[in-house]
Parts: sequence; structure tokens; C-alpha cells
Amino acid sequence: MKKQVFIVLFTLLFCTEQSLAQNNLLNAKVPQEIGFQNAEQLAANNTSPIAYGYVDDRDVLWSKTIWEIIDLDERINFPYYYPTINNGYLSATRQSLFRVLIDNIKSGNINEIYSTSYFNDKLTAEDLEERLESKKLSAVGIEKSNSGEQVTEDDYDIYKIETDKVVQYRIKGTWYVNKRLGELKYRLLGIAPVAPDVSTLSEGPAAMADALVPLFWVWFPDAREALNKSQVFNTRNSSQPITFDKMLNSRRFNTIIYQEENVYEDRAVNQYIYEDALRQLLESERIQSVIRDFEQDLWNN
Repeated sequence: MKKQVFIVLFTLLFCTEQSLAQNNLLNAKVPQEIGFQNAEQLAANNTSPIAYGYVDDRDVLWSKTIWEIIDLDERINFPYYYPTINNGYLSATRQSLFRVLIDNIKSGNINEIYSTSYFNDKLTAEDLEERLESKKLSAVGIEKSNSGEQVTEDDYDIYKIETDKVVQYRIKGTWYVNKRLGELKYRLLGIAPVAPDVSTLSEGPAAMADALVPLFWVWFPDAREALNKSQVFNTRNSSQPITFDKMLNSRRFNTIIYQEENVYEDRAVNQYIYEDALRQLLESERIQSVIRDFEQDLWNN
């Protein structure tokens, strides 16, 4: 009897959570009502990102800033890549990280955009158009130009950086030991989508693969509010999605360290280990071990 009651209660709880998370899916009378929430649901879901606690500089016992690569070919990193097509067939809450960033930059919700990871050269939404779109004369347009005919906009081929072109994300963050708490913590500072240079999109896959560049850097604290409103598909339980802000802050991804702050002008690993992928990977592991071992040594000494 107790087992039956438990099953009934679990089923009711599961269905209730699913109806809330699927945005009126189970209450919709017509398909057009799916995705719309009532006033109570909107109020319940109107949560702000968890605020960072204040950290006094005097409380930072040790710190190290590193740069990492999130490779979107790895299965664990797929939630940041899919869906690649924004055709409206999927839920409006299911968007790739790149689409979320671009849409919020265009709408003005994200303003702190920079060209480098040092955040000293600010960009505008108009500046990004040159990095994300290019126009080239088509074969017909070239013939018209050579023959002296007037070239129109229809004679240009337009190439754009979309989600499917983004193959990596680069992130910059700081590991630090808070002596008041006595623990090692991480603070994400910036994130950048990496894709082929837009000028190579017309030259084929080989040229694109050799021309990967960070498109822009976003100061992460400025993007948290927007990322907290965008949900990531949960492959284990679609009724319990998680936001991009929580995903990134909890480091639910796999990375490779490609750069650390150092006396050699923060040179990257591939600048002092040439054309040896295995040794570069081992160097990345060494840097990670230095960070991990520092916390362990706090309690061993």
C-alpha cells in the first residue's frame, strides 16, 4: 500500500514539474498556446542569477588566471552547440549559446563586448556585422563587372557566421583561494565564440579550418542576466532544464587550458611548445595540476 501511494505521489509531482517546465504543454488546448505562461508561472520563473559574493582583495590568498577552450565536438559540450538551426520548430526556449549571445547583443541586453580577452577594445553591435557577415561578387556579378554592366545587390553572395560555424568557445577565468572560506573557487570573466574568419567561408572547409578566430569577447558578469533567462535542454530529463548561467558557473563542460598568465607576456602553450599536440596536452594538464595541488597543499602542510 505504501509503495502504491509513493508511486502516485511521485507521478503527481513529476507531472506538476513537467507542466511548469514545458511552458503550458500539458494545459494547452491548441498548439498555439504552447510556450505561453500565465501570470503565476511568469512570476515564479522570474528569478535573477545568483549574485556573486563580495570578495575583498585582502582575502585572496592566491590566484591564477587561465584561458581555456571548450571544444564543441565533445559530447559533453553539445548543449552549448545545439540547436544549430533557429527555424521556430523547436521551443523558443531552446537556442544555442551563440544565438542567445547574438540576439541579446542586438537587443541591447549585453553591452560589454570586446575584441580581445583583456577587455580593452570595446565593440558595438555594428562592429560585429563586419566580423559576422561578408559579401562577395558572384560569378554572374563578376561577368557583369567585367563587361561594364551595372552591378546590383542581387549579384553578391552573402556569407554569414551562424551557429553551425561556431566550433569552439574560449573562456577566461580566475581560480583563487579565499582565505576566509579556506577553499579554492573559480570566477568566470569572459567568453568568446570561435569560428572561421568570415572572409574564408567562400573558400571551402580546408581554408575555414585553418582560420579559426575568436569573433568577440563578452564580459561574462554583464551577460549573466540574459543567460539566466535562456534554458539549456536537459538530455536526462526534459522537464528540468537548466540555464546557461548556471551551466557555465558550475563548469558543466570539458576544457583544455591553452594559456595562463605568466611573466612571458601571458604567452600561450603553443607558443613555447611547437607542433606537438601531445606535449601541449600534457602542459595543459600540468597547469591544471598546479591549481589543484595548491588547494590540497593548504591542508597537508
